[in-house]
Amino acid sequence: MSLRTFILGLSASFGVAWLAIVVIPFFKMRNLEPIQLDEATDGTTGIFYPKRTGRIADGSRVYAQNGCYLCHSQLVRPTYAGNDLFRPDWGGLKSDGDRGDTRRETNAYDFTGEKFAQIGVTRMGPDLSNLGRRLDALHAKGESPEAWLYSFLYNPRSNPEHWKSTCPPQPFLFVKREIKGNPSPDALPVNAGEGFEIVPGPDAKALVSYLLSLKKDQKVPAVLNFAPVKKAGS
Repeated sequence: MSLRTFILGLSASFGVAWLAIVVIPFFKMRNLEPIQLDEATDGTTGIFYPKRTGRIADGSRVYAQNGCYLCHSQLVRPTYAGNDLFRPDWGGLKSDGDRGDTRRETNAYDFTGEKFAQIGVTRMGPDLSNLGRRLDALHAKGESPEAWLYSFLYNPRSNPEHWKSTCPPQPFLFVKREIKGNPSPDALPVNAGEGFEIVPGPDAKALVSYLLSLKKDQKVPAVLNFAPVKKAGS
């Protein structure tokens, strides 16, 4: 084999992979076409609109800047590639009080409003695809999800339940300021010194708003739902 043939073969091998994994998905994600709902398969007609509320763009930027994607994924894999759909609450809720079983796989429309699809690099921490829904269920009758997330971001190991967490503290997202008048309702329950308090900064608020928007259990059109048929009781 000549050097020229070797180089051409090597370039083709990497080029095809780069084209298939990077270029084609980029342009497909960049120009997602609206999906027409079908009465026969979806039970309704019209256009499918992915529903998300919160500071999506700003929060996604803060999420990326702080490397959250290095340890957390946002990808409920197809069943043939893993068991994500059946991990507790990862791909939706198995028993939602209003809608029943909402579990499903991830699709491109789940990242609407974001510059990049934050699918993640590794899973040092849990998948966050459905974090907002899990927190809503967990804190339905107690501490607000926002307050819990602020405390966790400031110091993940302040909660005895998370003393083994490897998530790094993010105190730089918060502001220490002098108390003037009544303490802020957003002040963290930490000792900031006499006459001072710790409150979330703009980036902390954007990040928490983004994390709470991660409720990817919306019912999707049949053409986007590739999950296997769920058997009763599964």
